[in-house]
Amino acid sequence: MSGKSALIIGATGAVGKHTLSQLLGSTHFSRVSEFGRRVTAQDQLAAQNPPGKLEQKVVNFEKIGEEGLADGKYDVVIITLGTTRAAAGGMEGFVKIDREYVINSARAARVPGVQQRLLYVSSFGADPGSALPYAKSKGLTEEGLAKLGYDDLVVLRPGFLKNRGGDFRLGEHIAGFVTHAMSFFTPNMEVETTEVAKSIHYAAVKGSAGLPKEAAVFKAGGKGDVPEYTVIPNKGQLKLANLDV
Repeated sequence: MSGKSALIIGATGAVGKHTLSQLLGSTHFSRVSEFGRRVTAQDQLAAQNPPGKLEQKVVNFEKIGEEGLADGKYDVVIITLGTTRAAAGGMEGFVKIDREYVINSARAARVPGVQQRLLYVSSFGADPGSALPYAKSKGLTEEGLAKLGYDDLVVLRPGFLKNRGGDFRLGEHIAGFVTHAMSFFTPNMEVETTEVAKSIHYAAVKGSAGLPKEAAVFKAGGKGDVPEYTVIPNKGQLKLANLDV
């Protein structure tokens, strides 16, 4: 995929910032665009941004269809956009950002007739039929993305994100202790944000067809009007993060 282009939505988040770094340092991509409500500060890019490789644009997600996401005809679209219910002010706000903004952004970047790959960072346990609002919303987002007609959809479902930074949240702090203890018994509980980013880069380059057995991928969707898509679980991300692409 040498010389390909990538669009990343949500590059200032815990996983997104490391994903942007991966893309800028990658020889597989010659053109990278970062679109978001805010974009990465220039002083954070100086050491890793080759001249002319990165385009940045502040966009209004309420009018994302008018922001020209399709103009770049990107080979790969990566969405790391997300929030928490608390940060969004409740479940309604969470759904707007975590589902509507995500699906609408992917729809706006889709160009009919152009081969495009879509990658999305979801969450462990995502299930459209779940009784848990968070898991259900993530699952519905995945299904919504699968219906957009991308040639390849790869979804990453990380467990608890270690070293995510940001404001201290007691609940997450406690959850981190629990998942760390459980990680000694199962590889599905936690992952470094940098490891997720490396896995995104690997999948962005290789696509579903090129993922190795270490990725432990499985298929989701494929029922009703939801096309089949590829899922990389937490344990697969731990492995991909240590492979060269």
